[in-house]
Amino acid sequence: MEMAEPGFWDNPDRSNKLMKESKNLKDVVELCEEMQNSYDDILTLIEIGNEENDTSLITEVRQELDALVTQLDAIRLSTLLTGEYDKNNAILKINAGAGGTESCDWASMLYRMYCRWAEKKGFSVEVLDMLDGDEAGIKSVSFQVNGDNAYGYLRPEQGVHRLVRISPFNAQGKRQTSFVSLDVVPEIEGDGGIEIKDDDIRIDTYRSSGAGGQHINKTSSAIRITHFPTGVVVQCQNERSQHMNKDKAMQMLRGKLLAIKEAEDEAKMRGIQGDLKAIGWGSQIRSYVLQPYQMVKDHRTGEESGNSDAVLDGDIDRFINAYLKKKSLGTLEETATE
Repeated sequence: MEMAEPGFWDNPDRSNKLMKESKNLKDVVELCEEMQNSYDDILTLIEIGNEENDTSLITEVRQELDALVTQLDAIRLSTLLTGEYDKNNAILKINAGAGGTESCDWASMLYRMYCRWAEKKGFSVEVLDMLDGDEAGIKSVSFQVNGDNAYGYLRPEQGVHRLVRISPFNAQGKRQTSFVSLDVVPEIEGDGGIEIKDDDIRIDTYRSSGAGGQHINKTSSAIRITHFPTGVVVQCQNERSQHMNKDKAMQMLRGKLLAIKEAEDEAKMRGIQGDLKAIGWGSQIRSYVLQPYQMVKDHRTGEESGNSDAVLDGDIDRFINAYLKKKSLGTLEETATE
């Protein structure tokens, strides 16, 4: 067995990462053993039912089988998360599009949806920056979702999300369409191999605008970083100090630049030409129709749900699973524009 290099365990980040990976592998082994036991139990129930001609066991067998299939799907899905950063935490940014208060309200609904999804997964959510709407909702929000494979699960959610409903902000009660964009990047430890030159960025400080302690609006602790070559702008204001806000903003910038590079590399491999716009308006990945009927449809996979309330309450695993499965098979559709 190869021995670790001297001082290997003295690095807290490295040792914590290995301990976390070890625990994850142990959990997978325990789950597989649990599933094997469940499978054996199901076979035993079937044998008993056949021997005694007891049809009352059919319902119990079906329930046990459904639970086993659910566990199997979860393990199968985890095997699709093979990207270099899929295991990392995810940083999300939601931006309201044209549409004023209605779009800002839609942005707040999407933010709640992802918070509810994270809560059900046992993940934590950390708000990094938020700009409230003028009348209601939010214009933009950046937040981090912390949990195993958070980026791998949430990466399929990047794109434009379209809402169709009778707007509560429309006095005439007309049906209205709103758009919100979602950007998803991984949290990167270190530089992630992304070099950022000092001459390529501008760092601005400004006063924080939200809740966060007595120093809010008294010191210019919030940070905004502009990357000139790409036009990417990131900002953070919810950390405890200007230094911490700067570190988090730089981390966000590296994640965004890495995502852009990966998208460009993938496009080159497929021979795609032209301007790459991952979240361009008019290329929505999913539509949420609340009136005159209820339907949530993902345009890339064809996956649908007639229970829009459940989806907006965080029940989005079916869409994530469908995307990852089709991507692994190379059968994803282009985003729809209608």
